[in-house]
Amino acid sequence: MQLQRIIRLVLSALILGVLLIDTSGLYKYPFLKQLENWTYDTRLNFTRLDTVDERVVIVDIDENSLAEVGRWPWGRDKLSTIVENLFGPYKVKVVGFDIVFAEKDESSGLDKFEELANTTLKNNSEYKQVLQQIRPTLKHDEIFANSLVGKNVVMGYYFKASLQEGESGVTGLLPPALTRMDAQWSERLPVHKSTGYGGNLEILQSSAKSGGYFDNPFVDADGVFRRVPLVQAYKGYLFASLALATTQGYLQAEGIELAVKSEGSKGSKEYYALETINLQNYRIPVDATAAVFVPYRGRQGSFPYVPAYKVLDGSADPARLKDKIVLIGTSAPGLLDLRSTPVQNIYPGVEVHANIISGILDDRIKHKPAWTVGYEFVLLVVIGIGMALLLPLVSPLLAAAATLGITGLVMAGTFIAWNTNLILPLASPLLLIGLIFILHMSYGFFIESRGKRQLANLFGHYIPPELVDEMSESPEEYSLDGENREMTVLFSDVRGFTTISEGMDPKQLTQLMNALLTPMTRVIHKNRGTIDKYMGDCIMAFWGAPIDDPEHAHHALYAAMEMMDELRIMQEDFKQRGWPTVNIGIGLNTGNMNVGNMGSEFRMAYTVLGDAVNLGSRLEGLTKNYGVNIIVSESTKAEIPEFLFRELDLVRVKGKNEPVAIFEPIGHKNDVEKSVTEELSAYRKALKSFRAQSWDNAELDFFNLNRGYPDRYLYTVYLDRIAVYRKDPPGDDWDGVFTHTSK
Repeated sequence: MQLQRIIRLVLSALILGVLLIDTSGLYKYPFLKQLENWTYDTRLNFTRLDTVDERVVIVDIDENSLAEVGRWPWGRDKLSTIVENLFGPYKVKVVGFDIVFAEKDESSGLDKFEELANTTLKNNSEYKQVLQQIRPTLKHDEIFANSLVGKNVVMGYYFKASLQEGESGVTGLLPPALTRMDAQWSERLPVHKSTGYGGNLEILQSSAKSGGYFDNPFVDADGVFRRVPLVQAYKGYLFASLALATTQGYLQAEGIELAVKSEGSKGSKEYYALETINLQNYRIPVDATAAVFVPYRGRQGSFPYVPAYKVLDGSADPARLKDKIVLIGTSAPGLLDLRSTPVQNIYPGVEVHANIISGILDDRIKHKPAWTVGYEFVLLVVIGIGMALLLPLVSPLLAAAATLGITGLVMAGTFIAWNTNLILPLASPLLLIGLIFILHMSYGFFIESRGKRQLANLFGHYIPPELVDEMSESPEEYSLDGENREMTVLFSDVRGFTTISEGMDPKQLTQLMNALLTPMTRVIHKNRGTIDKYMGDCIMAFWGAPIDDPEHAHHALYAAMEMMDELRIMQEDFKQRGWPTVNIGIGLNTGNMNVGNMGSEFRMAYTVLGDAVNLGSRLEGLTKNYGVNIIVSESTKAEIPEFLFRELDLVRVKGKNEPVAIFEPIGHKNDVEKSVTEELSAYRKALKSFRAQSWDNAELDFFNLNRGYPDRYLYTVYLDRIAVYRKDPPGDDWDGVFTHTSK
């Protein structure tokens, strides 16, 4: 008994030591960061206000505005009218643009009119006279710039964290900086230092009162916007964010004070950190990198929205805008300003800035000061030692009661601090409590009977039960340790999921996804596949692990083909239920992958990683570009010689330099009709002419194919490329590869 107690104490000390390594900063565990983020998100959502702040109004370039005015970008003359209306009849206090105007507005056609005046109509005095009269009305940038003069307008721009090779990194004009960093601490102040920027046209930025950046270099690893820097550095100068600059404009504050404090010595040098940013009477607590936690009021709609077209035509309600802070941004999905936040997965980026402004004005900015590291360290030591000594001495019932009491005390203290705008760490204490309790209450159980039960627990969610039973016959052959294997990975994604989801209520959308994913999962299990994860509307699966499968490529391809057959059957059911038509894209790739348990005993993720996995994901994304449902790589095709494939292209996907041949599976060679083989033969001939840059022959062949098979989008793709290459030939050294720049 004494030996068992010593073993428990040693194991408890090991658990405590592992967590202290993370707390001390010697090594940071990604999973613990994710868990801490989860506890932060939970606290935020549990205590959020869920009220509307009428002080900040979002003039929204939404889908209705795009339908009324036209697609973005709009002519700057329209933006001039919006600005004039906001400061004129609507009497707003300040306007911040969550938009950058980096390029000249040529929508008026002035350049073409000038060209005609200098060429075709150069002798037409009447034309020149009319052009001279209307020229001022066609200079949209000047019109927009004139509307900014003398008004409280903050122009948006963005900084660049890194530059691509050969990229200059600088466009447009920066607004005036907050301050030049003191030479004594400029290099040792850990604010984010940018390498370039994308600014507004000089005529626009110089006409506006100020500017603020809207990028966020501190997005967490899970893609969620939790922290945003209020200040960034560029070439020794500090610049304000859009939220900070807009708040300054609203308060009409003359300047922004940066409170810098010494953090002691590091080596032979003293180092520094920002403590607060002071704006008039407002004291904004920031961390050492000048970042704040975004004080989200609630889900989208926590601020009044006014469609931009109503401001443009003057039909907006004046009462909603008078004396308000106005942020001009977009919530339209097509304009790519949607973010993932703790309160909502799809959230307008402009509302992130609005939340920061609201939090500054209400003194709701929560702070995680540097001393919380010491607090966390001491708390873990006290909890770890206390529980390790107490739990072996009491009954399971008392141990459970004591554990619940400790958990309650930790959570109560954390929430009390939260209500005073103080963020204390919660994940590591709760994890330590849970792990030590589980260790002491389940020590014998886990040690004595972990074999077969462990396999069932770990793999039961990923693979079908019959494979778990097969593994259980010899569990010693299967390990959770990472290893490198040749495998096949499958990615499947619903086309146009955002559009589908917007047209359905949450209950219907859940029913649709369940009705879609359940049969697809059944097909994957039937073909001996392992489900890796569901990512919203996406399925990731792989073949070749945990059970070795020499025919992993065959099983993966047959699963993909069967998934498409299953989808066609489901479409009729969806139609009867009144649901939208659903289509999917599938990508398959075969190659060496790292597979294993990538998490911990607390939170496991049996998954695959590697370039081959990434390529599979990229191939799925390419299906819509070629109008096909399934794309496989050359390595997958090579494993299935009995199948007939259509070569789609030679591509260079995002993230890879080497070209990849991609193929569409047609069917088993014995089952393919003669007409299909004839079409493939004609297609191969056209493709050969295309790659030889014989544009006339290729165009004729693809034209005939397109006429014979008008539903085959692939032929249109090549006809479009031929048209482009005629005007801009790829050169004699062209290798036939098409580069895709998006995922």
